Amino acid sequence: MKPARLLLLLSGCALLLAPAVRGCGPGRVVGSRRRPPRKLIPLAYKQFSPNVPEKTLGASGRYEGKIARNSERFKELTPNYNPDIIFKDEENTGADRLMTQRCKDRLNSLAISVMNQWPGVKLRVTEGWDEDGHHSEESLHYEGRAVDITTSDRDRNKYGMLARLAVEAGFDWVYYESKAHIHCSVKSEHSAAAKTGGCFPGRALATLEDGAQTPLWALRPGQRVLAMDGAGRPTYSDFLAFLDKEPRALTAFLVIETQEPPRRLVLTPTHLLFVAENASAPAARFRPIFASRVRPGHFVLVAAGGGSLRPAEVLRVRHRRDVGAYAPLTRHGTLVVDGVVASCFAVVQEQQLAQLAFWPLRLYHSLLGWPGEQGDGVHWYSGLLYRLGRLLLPPDSFHPLGVSQAES
Repeated sequence: MKPARLLLLLSGCALLLAPAVRGCGPGRVVGSRRRPPRKLIPLAYKQFSPNVPEKTLGASGRYEGKIARNSERFKELTPNYNPDIIFKDEENTGADRLMTQRCKDRLNSLAISVMNQWPGVKLRVTEGWDEDGHHSEESLHYEGRAVDITTSDRDRNKYGMLARLAVEAGFDWVYYESKAHIHCSVKSEHSAAAKTGGCFPGRALATLEDGAQTPLWALRPGQRVLAMDGAGRPTYSDFLAFLDKEPRALTAFLVIETQEPPRRLVLTPTHLLFVAENASAPAARFRPIFASRVRPGHFVLVAAGGGSLRPAEVLRVRHRRDVGAYAPLTRHGTLVVDGVVASCFAVVQEQQLAQLAFWPLRLYHSLLGWPGEQGDGVHWYSGLLYRLGRLLLPPDSFHPLGVSQAES
C-alpha cells in the first residue's frame, strides 16, 4: 500500500478513537488548553468572498433560468417562516420568504449567529426571490438563490461583520454590495447535490434477509440487507449507518436501465457501480467505476432468481432530478439497490481503499453496538475522511464533481 493511502487509513483510526475530534459532547479533553475563539474580520465595503465572480464554479455557479410561480421549478422553492428573521416583503406577496432549501439552511444558520453577535438584534431580509424583474439580467434572485440582508436595527456599522457572519454561515458568495445591504447567494440545488457525494433516492429498495424489500430511508442499523462479498458472491450484510442523509435535498441523479433482465437503478454520478465490458467476466472481476462513466453496452451485476448474481447489459443512461438522497453503508461496502449491485462508496474510484478506510467505523459499531436515530447530513466520520483524502491523495483520484462539503 502506498504511504499516503496507509496514512489515510491510520488517520481515520486516530480520528475515530479521539473523543476531542468527534465533538460529541460539550466538554473538553482533560488536560487540554481551551483555544481562544477565532477572531472574525469584517468584510470591507465592496469586498466579496470568495474573491471570484458570483456566477463562477468557485462561488455560486451559473444562472439556471428564472423561476415563475407557474413553472415546473417552482417546487424547488420553500417558504422560510423563521421567527428570528424579519422579512421586509414590501410586495406583500410573501415572495421574499421563498428560497431554495440550501439558501434557507444558510439563512437560518446566519440568524442564530446574528443574535449571538448582537443580543436583541435580528437578521432582516430586504430582498429574496424576485418574480417581478426588479434585478439585473440573470440575477440569482430570480431563482430564489440570493438574499439581500441587513440587521433589524439597520445599523450600517454592523454590516461589515454581518457579511463575515454570512460567510461563516456557509453562503457560497457574499458581497458587501452597498451601504444599505449585504448580498448573499448559494449554489443551485442541482450543482450542490451533485457535489455532496454518492447517494440513492430514499424510495429506492433494498432487500432484507427475510426476502422483504424496504425503502432506503427506512433502513435501521443492524438490519441485514442483500449485498456482494469480496469474491463476487451474494451475501447479507449488516447496515451500519448513512454516510449521507438528505431527505429534502433536490438531487441530480442518473437512471441506468438494463435489459435481460430489466432493471432500473437511480444513483448520483459520483457513486461507484460494478461494471464489465462483456457478460463473460466473473462477478469478482467487475470493476468499480463512477456512475457517470457507465455507457450503453456495459454490463452491471443484478440479483437474479435463486439468490444468484448475473450480468445485465446497460440499455440506456439518462438524467433525472428527485427529492431526497441516502448513502447507506454496509459491513461489506456493497449493497443491492433496486436489484442492481452497487458500492456504498463514491467520489474516489477505489473500492478497496474506501473499504479499508471505513474499517475503524465498522469496528466501532462491533464494539459499542448501534447508535440512536441518525441526524440528517453527512456522517461525521465520512466527512473527516474526505477532508483527509483531499490532503493526502492526488487530485485525479476524485470525481470532477467530488468537491468537499466545506468547499461546496
